[in-house]
Formats: sequence, structure tokens, C-alpha cells
Amino acid sequence: MFRSVCLPLLVVVWMSSWAAAAEKPMNVLFIISDDLTPTALSCYGNKVSQTPNIDRLASQGTRFTHAYCNATYCGPSRASFLSGYYPHATKVFGYVSPRPKIGDRPTWPQYFRDNGYYTARVSKIYHMGVPGGIESGGDGADDPISWDERFNSPGPEWKAPGDGETLESNPDGKRPVVGGNTFVVVEADGDDLVHSDGKTAAKAVELIEQHAKAEQPFFLAVGFVRPHVPFVSPRKYVEAYKPYAKNELPEKVPGDWDDIPKQGINYKTSKNMKMDIRRQKKAVGGYYGAVAFLDAQVGKVLDALEASGEADNTIVIFTSDHGFHLGQHDFWAKVSLHEESASVPLIIKVPGKEPAVCDSLTQLLDLYPTTAALCGLKPQDRLQGKDISPLLSDPKEIVHDEILNVSPMQNGFLLRTADWAFIQYNEDASGGVELFDMHKDPQQYNNLASDPDYADLVADFKARLAGKLKELRTNDLGS
Repeated sequence: MFRSVCLPLLVVVWMSSWAAAAEKPMNVLFIISDDLTPTALSCYGNKVSQTPNIDRLASQGTRFTHAYCNATYCGPSRASFLSGYYPHATKVFGYVSPRPKIGDRPTWPQYFRDNGYYTARVSKIYHMGVPGGIESGGDGADDPISWDERFNSPGPEWKAPGDGETLESNPDGKRPVVGGNTFVVVEADGDDLVHSDGKTAAKAVELIEQHAKAEQPFFLAVGFVRPHVPFVSPRKYVEAYKPYAKNELPEKVPGDWDDIPKQGINYKTSKNMKMDIRRQKKAVGGYYGAVAFLDAQVGKVLDALEASGEADNTIVIFTSDHGFHLGQHDFWAKVSLHEESASVPLIIKVPGKEPAVCDSLTQLLDLYPTTAALCGLKPQDRLQGKDISPLLSDPKEIVHDEILNVSPMQNGFLLRTADWAFIQYNEDASGGVELFDMHKDPQQYNNLASDPDYADLVADFKARLAGKLKELRTNDLGS
């Protein structure tokens, strides 16, 4: 009799436990790099830069080949996707928190916190100055209400012991290693934990181990600062890209700037940075070394998730806040609305979804509504991104006909469609226009905007841009 009563009881208890486990909401692990162009990743086709850990994630999830930021430098980009609004909706164009503009409306991590998630930030998620903010270990433009806990990862940055060289504005080689937003390469002494990103990976691993088995789901945002300048990484990560002279530069086309409007010439160029070919090649090698260092830290976090047993119940996202020029058009760094600066790597792994490559247009603003939908949270009509979760089931689906990206520093606007890149400077186009056929001219060498054969298309894009700006300014912010 005891066995006949207890056995069904044990089955009921086991079934209840299984059902409870099955109903646990999915966790979210959001990993963001800083200043990372997709073309620096081997999973995006780079044959020199090797990123095995990011590649591993790409092989398990959906890799998006046409993903874009919504602003081409750190402050407005991060404020945008974290708040859920375009920069021209909030008017957050600088290096500040979006909180004063959005009031009590929940940010992306805050919405998960409000819905029962443990939320934590490690290092740079909202804007944080690099290298200055990393050296001081401060919170930057963080939003405290978004998080249950937050952790900073100070590091020596350009002051790290090792072999360093300032590449920018140093033609005679007499300028010492300096801080600020300056192209500097440091082959650093010591191990990963000397540096901010090594500390960030270690803290992320610790938090995953602590919260993996908790009943409360987690939203963990892990912000790495590499490959943002200065290009600082432990020596071992740079070795593959030495001697620096072997690194190849993009094609240099005579007269390349002739059809680019003055406002479209980037703020950092080989010319105004006074970087000769040797220094340009070293900049590429130093950047790749920083990417290799980043990749190793991403691997530690992914390994910890696998070891925790929660990988099958965790959405993993990897991206960057914007892209980065590595000599294309003799441009360097961010801000430009050309492809290398405007596009971002984006990999999303969702339990139960098959690995895929998706060529459809996506944007960072989509991450907030997409993760909310995947986790069963109530939709918010006010969000200006779209739920792209259908692309995770069918990568041939189309959610966006166009993506809007902006460069407030240039007063520039990019409308990117599947076929065209249209760039306009100033809302009245008084600063000039660029139009590129992205199938015939993916490197954007031939500006068609002044060609009479494309006059109607240019006029159509101008009208579409005006309509898009009017639409996004019609919002619940009262702006």
C-alpha cells in the first residue's frame, strides 16, 4: 500500500518540478563591444583577424549581415537602444543619460527588472568615457534604476606597462604615449586581469555562477571596451599581427574624396592624423590585437554560461555600439555614415532556434522589443524599434524596408535599404547628398547623387527621410 500511494505522489512531485522548470522565463545575456566593425571578425569574412569564440556563438545562433546602429558614436547610440527611441526623438545627441528625456518610462533593462528579472551591468553599457572613465572606475552616464547591481572594471588603459606608441599626430616619433581619444597601440605586460575587459569577464563569470540556478531569471549586460582606442592588449594577443608591416590596408582610390560632401569627410583621416603607411598598418594590427583580446574574454563568458547549465534557457546577444573605419576612404574610427562605421556585428542565439545567417535589415533599436517579445513581456507601442523575432525562425523574412542611422556630429542622416545607401547632410540637404548602389558598389566609391539618371531616386529618398523624421518625432515624449 505504501508503494502504491508514494509512487504516484513522487511522479506528481517530479512532474510539478519539471513543469515549474519548463515555465521559468528565459534569461538574457547581452554582450556589447565598443567600436567594433563587423569586418574585423572572422565569422564576417575577415581572413586575418581570428575570433574563434565569437565565431562559435555565430555558429549556434543567427548572424545578421545587415545590422546597423542608430547613431554612429557611443553616447547617442547607447542612449537610443537602451531607451527605445531614436536620437531625434529624445534629442540625446551627446554623452549623457537618456533618463531626463524619457522620464519614468522604463529603459530596456529596467523593463526586465520591473517584470521580475535580476538585472546587472558589468562595465560600459550606458556611455562611459574610454579611456578616462575606465581609468577612474566611475559610472559614466549610467542609469541606476535600470539595475539591481552594477559593477565597474577599472584598468590602466594607455598607462599600462609595456611597449607603447602614439600613432596619431606623431610624424617625428617624439610624442609620448598619451591618453584621450587617440590612436595608441600598447603591447602590455601582464595577464588579462590587469585590464578592464579581463576584470569584466571575471565578474560576468561570477554573476552567471551565482544566478544561474536561482528561480529568478537574469538580465546580465556585459560591456567590453575593446577595441576602442587606445589599442591596449596583453602581448600574446598582438603577436599574430606582427610584424605590423604585413598588415594590409584598404584600397586607396585617387580622388576618392572628390564626390564626398565636405561634411562627409570623417573627423579622423590618414591626412589630419598625420599617419604614414607604417603607422596605418600598425593601427590595423593593434586593432586586431585588441579584437583578439576581446574575443578571448567573450569566450570566458560563453564558457561560464555553458558550464552553468543555463545555456538552453538563455538568449545570448553579441553586438557593438557602432562600427569603425580601418582606413577605408582613408577614414579612421567612427562618426562617418559610410558602411564600415554605420554597420554593426549582430549575433542572436535563442534556445530552440536553428543556426542561420540573415541578410534582412535590422537595427540596434530592435533589441528591446525583440527580447521583450521572446521573453513573453507585454509589448509597448511607444518603442520605436521593431520585434525582429520572426527572422529567428525564418531568416528570409523582412521586417524593415529601411533603416535610419544618424551622425549628429556631422548633422548627417543615413537611410539604408536592401539596395541603396542614401546619406544626407542637414535636414534641408544643404550640406550635400550621397547615393550608393550597394550591389554594384559595396565599397561606396561612386556617389551617384549628382547623376541625372538618379535624380528621381534622390528626390524619393529625400521625401522618405523627411517622412521618417516626422514619424519618429510623433511620439509620447511630447517632443
